[in-house]
Amino acid sequence: MTTRLFWLIRFTGFAVVGILALISPPDHAPYQLLDRVIQIACFSVVGLALVAWVLLDEFRRHRRRCLPVVLCVIAAASGLTAVTAGSGQSLVAFAAVAAVAAGSELDPPTDIVGGVAVFLAGSVPIWIAGPVVGSDLGALAGYPLLIAVCLSLGRNRRSYRVQAEQSAALLEQYERLRAEQRRADVLDERTRIAREIHDVLAHSLGALGIQIQAAKAMLTDHQDIDRAVEALTTAQRMAADGLTETRRAVHALRVDTLPLAAELEGVVNTHRQRYQVPITFETSGTTRPLPPDASLALLRTVQEALVNAAKHASGEDIGVRLDYGERDVRLTVVNHLNGTAAAVHGPSSAGGYGLTGMGERLRLLNGTLLAGPRDGEWAVTAELPLASLSMAADTVPASSPASPAPPGATAR
Repeated sequence: MTTRLFWLIRFTGFAVVGILALISPPDHAPYQLLDRVIQIACFSVVGLALVAWVLLDEFRRHRRRCLPVVLCVIAAASGLTAVTAGSGQSLVAFAAVAAVAAGSELDPPTDIVGGVAVFLAGSVPIWIAGPVVGSDLGALAGYPLLIAVCLSLGRNRRSYRVQAEQSAALLEQYERLRAEQRRADVLDERTRIAREIHDVLAHSLGALGIQIQAAKAMLTDHQDIDRAVEALTTAQRMAADGLTETRRAVHALRVDTLPLAAELEGVVNTHRQRYQVPITFETSGTTRPLPPDASLALLRTVQEALVNAAKHASGEDIGVRLDYGERDVRLTVVNHLNGTAAAVHGPSSAGGYGLTGMGERLRLLNGTLLAGPRDGEWAVTAELPLASLSMAADTVPASSPASPAPPGATAR
């Protein structure tokens, strides 16, 4: 639409120049006839060149190579009319049009050479023919200056257009990056929620399975209906607690901080009441607020370790310890091994990937998870470096390989 408007203006101006040349022809001797012939010839040449320019805009295959030639022809013919008399000399305006087009429409590397060629094509006829016909200094210097100014305006126009195109490209790229970032954020949030729900359900269903198995044993082996009903009641309460825990886990992803020590103490007390086992909880060091992801990772690690202890070392003492060091936070869950627990308290016996998932969660925070037998005990140790945790609230921590496990330990 803009190109058609420009061409309408150009052809309208060309028609106006032709009408003015007819109304006010050259009338001074001795060059009246010569000026008239020059104006008619140049007017025809400019008209044909404009038609060729239109064709180049429509059929752009040869535009880059032919457009500089067309603009030079327009500038030369228009510049020659500048030394004639009468209104026909106003055709010099098309030399200015050619200069603007040379500055704005020619592409590198021909833009500079083409612009200089158009300027010379419009100025040299003036400098050669002007002294012959007695043109004054205003014509000899003013018209070439006009062409130079128009060439500069064209180059400025081209610079603005290039900047606008680059800005539009950068804006488009920025929008694409924002869309990709939004998509990545959504996927990351889905992954976090899925991991959290999986961990909560694995813990709840694991504990629920233990209660149901105990109720079944009481009914089939001991015919103790009262204890079986009590175990099933506990299982029902655990199922309700699991649903509540799942809802809380989803909301916990969006809170600022979690009271880790209080949460761990609550988990320990719940495990003590459900399984009637001696379990202790201790803390040491200066308590520090941790990011939600770090608190949840340590909390889920304790829950998974306690479920494994209930499965494979039922009734044995359990110790939970949270240590705030100068450089890291360490969580340790230790339970005594009974006669068969050492053989089955391994990653394959859990029937799932609980501690494996915990290890992956901790590695996302640059932490480590070690699990294995140690001096007649089964120990699960989770460590998180404080340097990474200090940035967790603002950035997504980069995952790092887990530290190698010591001989005899199994990292899960």
